[in-house]
Amino acid sequence: LPLPHAHISSGFPKCNSSRFHSSNMHGPQPTKTPTQLKGQDLLTLQNYSAEDIKYLLWVAADLKERIKCKGEYLPLLQGKALAMIFEKRSTRTRLSTETGFAVLGGHPCFLTTQDIHLGINESITDTARVLSTMTDAILARVYKHVDLEVLAQQATIPVINGLSDSDHPLQILADYLTLQEHYGSLNGLTLSWIGDGNNVLNSIMLSAARFGMNLHVATPKGFEPDPMVIKIAEQESVKHRTKLFLTSVPTEAAKGANVLITDTWISMGQEAEKEERLRAFQGYQITMKTAKVAAADWTFLHCLPRKPEEVDDEVFYSPQSLVFQEAENRKWIVMVYGHSDPIGVKDLMA
Repeated sequence: LPLPHAHISSGFPKCNSSRFHSSNMHGPQPTKTPTQLKGQDLLTLQNYSAEDIKYLLWVAADLKERIKCKGEYLPLLQGKALAMIFEKRSTRTRLSTETGFAVLGGHPCFLTTQDIHLGINESITDTARVLSTMTDAILARVYKHVDLEVLAQQATIPVINGLSDSDHPLQILADYLTLQEHYGSLNGLTLSWIGDGNNVLNSIMLSAARFGMNLHVATPKGFEPDPMVIKIAEQESVKHRTKLFLTSVPTEAAKGANVLITDTWISMGQEAEKEERLRAFQGYQITMKTAKVAAADWTFLHCLPRKPEEVDDEVFYSPQSLVFQEAENRKWIVMVYGHSDPIGVKDLMA
């Protein structure tokens, strides 16, 4: 990438962690140019090809190596502004976006429902049009995916899904970057999801097969993934000759898996269902007993925040747990989506 090479201290720690293997971060630069991604919304990974995602992962790894490891100063977003609409509170999404955008020289504008009129005194349509005149992109963390779709339809700038009730694409891109760093390749890995059939699982199901990854899914009865998502995942699995296995028995899903994954059982907005859900998910806690049937090189992922009933401390704080590396990678992913073309930094591949 023809980016500036000024070696100014970035304030980030150098890559001296045993967890951080620079050689695994990225392979050769993809031959595909990113012109197809310019101005494209990121609402769901379903609309992104494997080559698109490989390109985004490559640039994220390259930025991480150059800024974190080499201390390069890359003001790629100087003069650019990002509107951050947050209907739901967040630690990782907010901090990764604000710090990542600022590191590249951009100006993130954090907007909650207490700050703007979104959908209350002003329609989503009008908000999208106003923000399009003042900022260069919108990242929205919302309850309803349909609101994202309206934003994208009405805005003249790219809209990025920071989380919705049906998808969490930035999280899964961070997960894939983490696994790529750890294993060196995604192809051939078996992922085991043990938990709720939620938005995070949807994003995995819509993309894993494209990278040659098998997927085992264990959810309690009544908490299965969306039937339409299952149908698409089955089609993708056949197309890419991978295995998709659905069960309600956690140990069956964990058997032979390289990666054990779970998430919160009670998402924001589901608090009234807490007691029902805790009863339904009895036996779904990931423990070392779960890991015993996994592959010898198993690792653990959780998008956080985590509750002890979802995974015990022994697994969560074990050497096999990649959760904090996974959390950090949220920043590098949102940075790449901020600069690679969707916001308009041109000629990166020239």
